[in-house]
Amino acid sequence: MYWGPKRQRRTVSSISLCVSAGPAYPGSDDYRGSPDLGISFGGLRWGALDIGNGVRDVPQNGIALGGAFRFLGDRDPADHPELAGLGKIDRAVELGLRLTYRETNWLVFGELRQGFGGHDGVAGTLGGDLIFRPNNRLTITAGPRVSLGDSEFAQTYFGVTPTQAATSSFAAFDASGGVLGAGLNVAATYELDENWAVEGALRYERLQNAAADSPITLGGSEDQVTLRIGLSREFSLRF
Repeated sequence: MYWGPKRQRRTVSSISLCVSAGPAYPGSDDYRGSPDLGISFGGLRWGALDIGNGVRDVPQNGIALGGAFRFLGDRDPADHPELAGLGKIDRAVELGLRLTYRETNWLVFGELRQGFGGHDGVAGTLGGDLIFRPNNRLTITAGPRVSLGDSEFAQTYFGVTPTQAATSSFAAFDASGGVLGAGLNVAATYELDENWAVEGALRYERLQNAAADSPITLGGSEDQVTLRIGLSREFSLRF
């Protein structure tokens, strides 16, 4: 484990361009590959305002507030015959905030995100990680994740309205919000230089409660696995 000196704190964020393979839609047992965009907000300095611990630096311990972002692909019955009779769900973007408490070798966090586009609900994630640094370029994290969603989010992806039930093979189902999934995330980042890094992550999630009981999931799978790998680049936020 790397116990070297802390690098200088920087005011930066990062953007990741990755390829991911995961469930074709929430609750599916089919998989598809797709491009994956990730954005991390590491900090901001503007006059006397100074928040965040930077990206990929060994941070100062304590509480940090940052941004949260997630992209969800569309769900089109035209591409998935088993969903015939259900409505199309457009692509969605979720934007919100992330609160992290971090020590040098572990962290816990919570995210809250508002959906735009394919859904108008609120989703969130609770989690924690152990952090391993075999050397000053490689960082490995591993820890549990719990996925949350309100009733609007749950009904969009796991619900079946009476109208849809009349034209599909699914029974009507009213999906309530709450804990919708729980699992484990393992990720690694290898820094190529001060700006570029290779990133990879493997996530396993087992759907819970309304997400697991949904007839959409019963026709698919409660077990959801996602693999992503790609490049990220740091950039400065200067005002």
